[in-house]
Amino acid sequence: MTTPKRIGILTSGGDCPGLNAVIRAVVKCADRRGWDVIGIPYSTDGLVQVAEGKYDPEHLVLREHGYDMPGILQGIDILQFLSGTILGSLNKGHPEDPEVVKKILEGYRILKLDVLIAIGGDGSLDIIYTLAQKGGWNLIGIPKTIDNDVPFTERSVGFDTAIQTVTTALYDLTFTAASHDRVMVVEVMGRDAGHLALHAGIAGGADVILIPELVPMLDPPIVNQICEEIAEMRRRGRKFALLVVAEGVKGEGGQKVHIGEFLATAVANRSCALCNTGEVDYCEMDQVETRATVLGHIQRSGTPTASDRLLASAFGRKAVDLIAEERFNRLVVWEAGRVRSKDLDEVIAIIRDCHEREVCPGPVETDSTMVKVARASGIYVGDPATLPPLPVKAPSYAEKQAIQV
Repeated sequence: MTTPKRIGILTSGGDCPGLNAVIRAVVKCADRRGWDVIGIPYSTDGLVQVAEGKYDPEHLVLREHGYDMPGILQGIDILQFLSGTILGSLNKGHPEDPEVVKKILEGYRILKLDVLIAIGGDGSLDIIYTLAQKGGWNLIGIPKTIDNDVPFTERSVGFDTAIQTVTTALYDLTFTAASHDRVMVVEVMGRDAGHLALHAGIAGGADVILIPELVPMLDPPIVNQICEEIAEMRRRGRKFALLVVAEGVKGEGGQKVHIGEFLATAVANRSCALCNTGEVDYCEMDQVETRATVLGHIQRSGTPTASDRLLASAFGRKAVDLIAEERFNRLVVWEAGRVRSKDLDEVIAIIRDCHEREVCPGPVETDSTMVKVARASGIYVGDPATLPPLPVKAPSYAEKQAIQV
């Protein structure tokens, strides 16, 4: 029988659906072992506040939810269905002030924790790992991010729900696009990775999906090819189109822009230029009307899907099992249909190397199954190497005469 543990748990970085389901799973599994779980509010800020005497440590102990409900509702457990995080979160980056770091370490000591479970993305895990190394903490990491870009795990908590949210939005936007013969540009989250745009774009019936791994920037040849795709659809009788772009794609020349608006404007302008070539295939391209929609933080919300709740439950159980086995400094991952764990030293080394080189630690593989599915389905995902030269505006009669002379 293992020695009773006192487990700290926090959520860090941007929120996403499924965080409460992880917390619930950890508390349930730990409670059955007779262990205490201490919920740390607002990530490392909570540890600072503990050090400053703003929290009574015993008031932070989490109990199995449901039995605190009144009357006939007693026993109803709704925590796994709630989005956001009951603990609160923050996304401030590495604490630079030595005094703040000192208070964080002191807060951990005051709570008398045996181990900390940190639920976070690549940046958050890096921050907590650094603090754990300084404080000599036992640490277990659980990956969560709608970007799904934490290395070594095929799935992160929150990703599946975000796919469903974006897919639903694409379904709805398709009908307004069709009603007005519009090209609808939909910008989705994905700072450095295109997993969300790719998966939701396929499931949502997109005609074009642009992700940073395949289309790092929207230079003129890419915009021209997109317009060629739109022209072909119009020739077949379909007057509307659905374009999905990840926010990590940059503008012309690598500029950081509001990429949804940039793409909508670029497509409208290039469509007019194609029409001005005088070629019959482009005669209606000046009628292309574009609209941009930025889905924003709604992608971080919504009731967690069953898949996310299952993943969260499996991750929470694995974290508690690792603690029971005293296997610390591990990241819980989903790999080949099973919950496993990886050495955090190896995970963080990859994350730091990628951040230093300003590349994504868990990008879409350019030859992945979903990329192949998109291409086989006729979805344009960008292939600059095969782009034809840009058509130019047809010369006027006077210009033709000058050329002949």
